[in-house]
Amino acid sequence: MIRYSAPVVLTCGDGFPIVRDGVVDVLPSGRLGYVGAAATAPRHEGPVQILSGLLMPGMVNTHCHTPMAPLRGLGGDLPLLSWLQDVMWPAEAQLTAEDVRAAMTAGAVELLRTGCTTSVEMYFFTDAVLSAVDAVGSRVVLTPGILAAPGWDRLGSWEELRDDVSARIDADGRVFGEHDRFELGYGPHSAYTLSPAALESIAAEAQARGALMHVHVAESAQEDTAVRASHGSVPALLDSLGALSGRVLAAHSVQLSAEDLALYAARGVAVAHCPGSNAKLAAGVAPVRSLRAAGVRVGLGTDGPASGDDLDLWHQARLAALFARIREDDAAALTAADVLLMATRDGAAAIDRPDLGVLEEGRWADMVHVDLEDQAFVDPSDDAQLISNLVWAGGSRLVQDVWVAGRLVVEDGEPVLVDAARTRADLRDIAARLH
Repeated sequence: MIRYSAPVVLTCGDGFPIVRDGVVDVLPSGRLGYVGAAATAPRHEGPVQILSGLLMPGMVNTHCHTPMAPLRGLGGDLPLLSWLQDVMWPAEAQLTAEDVRAAMTAGAVELLRTGCTTSVEMYFFTDAVLSAVDAVGSRVVLTPGILAAPGWDRLGSWEELRDDVSARIDADGRVFGEHDRFELGYGPHSAYTLSPAALESIAAEAQARGALMHVHVAESAQEDTAVRASHGSVPALLDSLGALSGRVLAAHSVQLSAEDLALYAARGVAVAHCPGSNAKLAAGVAPVRSLRAAGVRVGLGTDGPASGDDLDLWHQARLAALFARIREDDAAALTAADVLLMATRDGAAAIDRPDLGVLEEGRWADMVHVDLEDQAFVDPSDDAQLISNLVWAGGSRLVQDVWVAGRLVVEDGEPVLVDAARTRADLRDIAARLH
């Protein structure tokens, strides 16, 4: 067992405790043991690593398409559907499995450097994505994309894509890999790329296996108009198909009515809130405060690096708070503590992973070490100032070290397991071919 000692331990647990002069014990299994004040810690005779600064949980990115990294900047001033159908899909059609592996490797490094240890991915070439995550040492909930749209039949029919996920889960289990670093779910793209029959079938497969169904819902008004005319709303359509039962993660959920909100709450649907992408694509601002007030679990997502365009969940946390305050005309609509929890504990809750997102005994030792010496912190001894400065003035640039299941994967800002320069060069080679 290794004991980590830090001046501040931010557990992101119940009550949002800020532990001064804290210790965190990491067991040989990669799980957490004691987490709390050094003064009350059990006796320890093993190695102790003394850290400066703050230790906190790894962040959980609840919605991303990380292998889109080579496509950054394409169609940057277009609305959602034009950007997707006219620019993204033709470019993605040129990606090979090796491209996806290289892009996911580079993107996973970028995520880890910001302190994000888990990402919920919707993409294709499943083996390539898993290989990249394995190499980098991060954690993924992979929901392979399933859609029926022009040009996508090269990957197989939606039935074949669905059946591939089911076969993998049946063979390997839903959660697998060393330290449970891989989880598989289903990624039906949306109600505008799949028929009602397809959505109903995919949902049934996910529910039968207790797997996450991760789907784009009501992202833009343009997308939503036709479904509202025929079914009232996208959530209403999904509910009529039985597709809101089980574990459902609804990405975006911008264009929601009061009835939709109530439906989410009644069915236990979780939301991946992506404020940066929604703003860039002029899709709108999700009703986050109303969702949270209704008891809906809400995590944060960066969306893909071609729509976001960064993979920095700290940036999304700030945007979430800013947009909520403007939308609600309330400077306390989302506080610094609220959005920090949305990036950690609440994100883990949104994907039904009680083993992530909090530094507490029994969870995985996914940890982030943050520098407190930066002038962003005007009074780190004051709890309120510490959290305010951490979210509003600090963020990802102050991340020093990152561990996943107790394994060091970022040290002094650099990835430990892969060559950052090589991953960047590979990414640029792909981009040069596609742009």
